[in-house]
Amino acid sequence: MDLIHSRRRGAQPAATPIAAALLAAAMIAAALLASGTAQACACGCGIFDVGTSSMYASHAGGMVFVEYDYLDQSQNYAGQHSAPAADNPDKAIKSTFVTVGGQYQFNRNWGVSVEVPYWQRHFQTTNEATGDMVEFRHGAAGDIRIKGTYTGSSADMSTGITFGLKLANGDTSFPGFDADTQIGSGSTDLLLGAYYLGRITQDNQWAYYLQGQIDQPIAHRDNYLPGGEVVMVAGAYYEGWKLSGSAKLSPVGQLRYAHRRPDGGPDGKPDETGYARVLVSPGLELEVGKLRLYADVAVPLYTNARGNQLFANEMWKFNASYHF
Repeated sequence: MDLIHSRRRGAQPAATPIAAALLAAAMIAAALLASGTAQACACGCGIFDVGTSSMYASHAGGMVFVEYDYLDQSQNYAGQHSAPAADNPDKAIKSTFVTVGGQYQFNRNWGVSVEVPYWQRHFQTTNEATGDMVEFRHGAAGDIRIKGTYTGSSADMSTGITFGLKLANGDTSFPGFDADTQIGSGSTDLLLGAYYLGRITQDNQWAYYLQGQIDQPIAHRDNYLPGGEVVMVAGAYYEGWKLSGSAKLSPVGQLRYAHRRPDGGPDGKPDETGYARVLVSPGLELEVGKLRLYADVAVPLYTNARGNQLFANEMWKFNASYHF
């Protein structure tokens, strides 16, 4: 989820040694997971869950949000290059994600967040028996994510550790959808992450953030084990554009790395799932009082797919949030 940038005025002190060590440990763990030879489904939906610095609080209080995400997976890839559509029996996967949720920071040390998604999916594929093109459409609640945040290791809350679970409540039984196309993964996942927020310039107009998250299934159905995922983000934004009144416009730039491992189990397709992607994501955020509006589009710079897989050439996002 991409909420709103946490505004931290004044120069930020360096993270404490403990905070720096925790962040480094999380990034090393992510790098180790990403270095595995195996790679999961081409959806890459977890990349939406790691976004801008706005998803982290700078003081006690709450926030509620609604987010809209869209991707049209219609480009077939094999390895590092686009491949003929005829090489893949699947032709298109169009997905709309609407997520509502919120976060509450109890004090300078601890916070909690909840995300409740709803998915609409259109799946176009080839009937194995007849060779005809068939289409399936389905909408259902997705897997809920619940996370805690610890920010007590740095005086200004600029360093944090996140931890939580993705639940297995999403629908996994829609006829016509493959195991890796179902709205729910059917697994309970452990979510572990870390982030750091800092200032680039002393006038506080330029800032940056680093984030990483591991999504690792720890319980799953007997017939399908979704692959684990690592997402890492480096971003920067400018806060010097003042509009009329209290309104402020901030351009945002992100570089995202996503790595999915292969599916397992009898219904998994390890030779046709798993990938690594690098995407660049320009965006804009508008702040008006307690209301924040954010939008971006992510486009790929590098793709390395295992087997033939469908990918989106753009990933669209819009988020509106209210802080209290």
